[in-house]
Amino acid sequence: MENNSPRWWERPLRVIQTNLQVRDTGRIEPQRLAAQIKAMNANTLVFNVGGIYAWYPTEVPFHTRNEYLPRDRDLLGEVIDACHEQEIRFIARFDFSKADDSIYQRKPHWFMRDAKREPEIIGLRRPGPWSLLMTTCPNGEYRNEAVAIPVLEEVMERYPIDGIFFNNPMYFPCHCGYCQRLYRERYGEEMPDDALRFQPDWGDYCMRTNMERLYRAIKRKNPDMPMVLYYDLFNDRVTDRFETSDLQCSEPQNILSRGHKDIPEYWRPVLGIKLGHFLGARPFGIVHSCPGMEWRHTGLPVAEYQFWLSQIPAHGGQLWHSLTGVSDTITDKRILRTVTEINAMAARAENAMEGARSCAEVALLWHKQRSAEGWAEGLLQKQIPFDVVLEDRLDAKRLQGYRVLIIPEGYPYSEPLVRLLNDYVRQGGGLILEGEIPHRFPGLFALAGIRPGLVPSEPLAASYFRFEGDDHPLRRGLEETELLAHRGTVWYCEPEPATRVLATLVPPFSPLDGVGAPPERASMSVSRTDIPLCCLHRYEAGQAAYFPTSFSHLLYEFRLEEHLVLLSNLIDTLMGGKRPVRVTNVQGLQLAAFCKENQLIVNLVNGAGRRPLTTTIPLRQLILEIDLRPGQSVERVMHLISGAEPRYAVEGRTLKIEVPELNVWESVLITFGQGESDHEQPCAG
Repeated sequence: MENNSPRWWERPLRVIQTNLQVRDTGRIEPQRLAAQIKAMNANTLVFNVGGIYAWYPTEVPFHTRNEYLPRDRDLLGEVIDACHEQEIRFIARFDFSKADDSIYQRKPHWFMRDAKREPEIIGLRRPGPWSLLMTTCPNGEYRNEAVAIPVLEEVMERYPIDGIFFNNPMYFPCHCGYCQRLYRERYGEEMPDDALRFQPDWGDYCMRTNMERLYRAIKRKNPDMPMVLYYDLFNDRVTDRFETSDLQCSEPQNILSRGHKDIPEYWRPVLGIKLGHFLGARPFGIVHSCPGMEWRHTGLPVAEYQFWLSQIPAHGGQLWHSLTGVSDTITDKRILRTVTEINAMAARAENAMEGARSCAEVALLWHKQRSAEGWAEGLLQKQIPFDVVLEDRLDAKRLQGYRVLIIPEGYPYSEPLVRLLNDYVRQGGGLILEGEIPHRFPGLFALAGIRPGLVPSEPLAASYFRFEGDDHPLRRGLEETELLAHRGTVWYCEPEPATRVLATLVPPFSPLDGVGAPPERASMSVSRTDIPLCCLHRYEAGQAAYFPTSFSHLLYEFRLEEHLVLLSNLIDTLMGGKRPVRVTNVQGLQLAAFCKENQLIVNLVNGAGRRPLTTTIPLRQLILEIDLRPGQSVERVMHLISGAEPRYAVEGRTLKIEVPELNVWESVLITFGQGESDHEQPCAG
């Protein structure tokens, strides 16, 4: 197979992972499998190789061989050769998190123990003549020098694999004697019986140590062999994953089997990809085809599956499809059709997206709290492009690339961050703060334009925001109401004289047990106060907005349109006008914007409707607006997914592009020039 670049993985990839069932081994036909992967518009296959089962004739002691493998041929070698003949890259999948119980009987100290020192047995009640699987210790020899490293070396010696992927390499709380000794040596104290009382960095330390060993072993054998590793939005030290791997993937599972009240939030693929982008990767988004592992032999509803998948390439990631089996063993053919269609869409846009960078002008400082999720909800629903950023990778130069920075309620401020924020706003940045301001950071009070000394209220209900002032920057689109719903704790504060109070608190007119009955007693006893709920403070060249309450909670919990409008107006205000990329506002529509040389790529994703989506609801007659720089002209506009050349027009310094119908996903490519353009067409909008 021709190899034009030593770093093949830097090219756009569309990955299919076949999670193989051992009893189906005899149904795998290598040439047919490779042809099917290519027919589904993929260019990379992730295939079981080692760990729980060896899919080749291993010679490593304690590496369990798949008993269904053919004895007279090398199935793994044939699959790799067939893939390479079809110009499909082959990534070897390993899972050392579990092992056969026969190994436990001989090497019990390699396995995880719970607080009662009992091993964890997987599938104890599974029907059928299966041997038991047992969870291995994350620090033990099985996952390291005794089995995992020799297996990796054996595979790299025998087979021309293109990459290595570790399935389920996560840390699991273990109370074995080895882990207890390590814990004592690291922290100088005994390991608690309750895993919730472990030192907060223990799990990340264990995983990093294991992954560093495996990474070093891979690079010793082949420095050019890429290693793929998971990361997650909710890891404490997510940057560790990027320091011990070459490629990174998030796994936003769409688990519908939990029931309608517990289905995953639609933004999980988006935020995972945005976080990876900020950390310097073009990450993979692994999406399982099933609506939950208990139903892993059937597929997600097609419309829901398309929506979940399309968010990944639209926000700058790469598709990684996780299927149960191969095409010939998958009985739900909707899965195969959807994978094929979405991969084809991604292929049409990937050349434009290759090397493109996010041109979002809003940044959300991420932490693992519901408040950050609330801001993400609001920004997505109002089609405001934004990046997810981490404090430990944020410096003055990087921060200056954003016009607005949002810090969610409860963020653990540090002195270096407060100094960074002060410099950022002084130089013209826009800042949004909410909730309690820690008293030990006077620089934050100066930024927010309020005096130190906050007093918390009791949790309030049946209360309101009241707009203050006639010429109101936040009231655009809300002119017919002066009250917005409010609930939650208020941090009573006193603004400085130069601070503009944009909204005040209307206190509760009733406790919750009496708000609806009788209406004759619904009158407000106090309809106006001077208690701030939203302040705007000019701080040298920049501005800071402060909500002395949890505005993010309102966005997340209630999702009312008026709160979304207030958010949109606030972003525009801090930017000094309208944001430069806009689209017709429709709930469920997502917008992401990327820049590349003289091009702008705007991706639109249709998630309209009640989830799980049972049908695609087309969005029609959308108008995309883009502000042009002085002297900038438009050479061409293309819809990459549909292949159409849309109608567009330049009105003053605004480019207006018509999107007649948006079904699943569209990628709009705008190529700019410097002179007058002969290609402008009238726009119906």
